[in-house]
Amino acid sequence: MEYQKLYKFDCPIDFSLDLIGGKWKVLIIWELGQGTKRFTELEKLLPGITRKVLIQQLKDLELYKIIDRIVYPEVPPKVEYSLTPQGRELFPVFDALYHWGMMHMDYLNSLAET
Repeated sequence: MEYQKLYKFDCPIDFSLDLIGGKWKVLIIWELGQGTKRFTELEKLLPGITRKVLIQQLKDLELYKIIDRIVYPEVPPKVEYSLTPQGRELFPVFDALYHWGMMHMDYLNSLAET
């Protein structure tokens, strides 16, 4: 399995945004915060994501120890993804973002309609 090169960071915000940045990583972590999922479940929960992008995002999150990937010795293979303790620590951050979005989304959407 080939992974991207890991970089050193001086700024905690830069590090955090690099780790979870982009559209899909946040949504993957959010869905896994609801419980363990299989690959096909994540595909269904994330409409618009391609298989290739989902695979890469999962690899990145596994590399950074945000998620665990468990392969069961079955035929066909069964693979499940779940948050690590480190990944679960992100969930309150996303929960706060969710609630902030709920409070402000209608107003900001109304600005976009004008």
